[in-house]
Amino acid sequence: MRKIGYLTLILSAVFVFASNTGYGQTQKGNVMVGANLANFAGMFQNDVSTFSMDLTPKAAWFIKDNLAIGPMINLGLRTGNNSTIFTYGVGAFGRYFISDKNIELTKKTRWFLEASAGFNGVNSKIDDVSSDTNGLGLGFGPGLAYFITPNIALEGLVKYDLTVGFGSSTTAHKVSLNLGFQIYLPGAKARQAVMGK
Repeated sequence: MRKIGYLTLILSAVFVFASNTGYGQTQKGNVMVGANLANFAGMFQNDVSTFSMDLTPKAAWFIKDNLAIGPMINLGLRTGNNSTIFTYGVGAFGRYFISDKNIELTKKTRWFLEASAGFNGVNSKIDDVSSDTNGLGLGFGPGLAYFITPNIALEGLVKYDLTVGFGSSTTAHKVSLNLGFQIYLPGAKARQAVMGK
């Protein structure tokens, strides 16, 4: 119930402040929260290909204009070809928004580059054979944010992820197309909304 209250508070703050701000809320001190709701991916591990959907919530703070860093979590379940693959990860990500207006598709779009690092795991069962890879997870890729309001953006991200570590398999690779959304709040206004001041 508390989570619903916080979500309602954040969404209210977004719509209250939307008319007072411009597109591309990527200035220092601002906050970005959201998730990748659909992750259409091809996983290649032990010669098996599957289709999948994931959920990746994330939050970030702009430490300087156009550069944000923060935590992220990844949970995924893949099925197909008589297989079940469960993925998980916890770590940090960084995102850099490219500010060159010459490459913008419209005034409401911003290109960005994203990289992540953390602890990832890929645990699979294919027929009667189990395999797992757990260890360092690294990822990077380009994306595009489309601001449907001054503070809410739909986004697409093409990302390559690599997990290297220990287990019955030492590496797992993934290339994915992530579709999601982000909410951008000005730092001082976000603090006021959360603290009620």
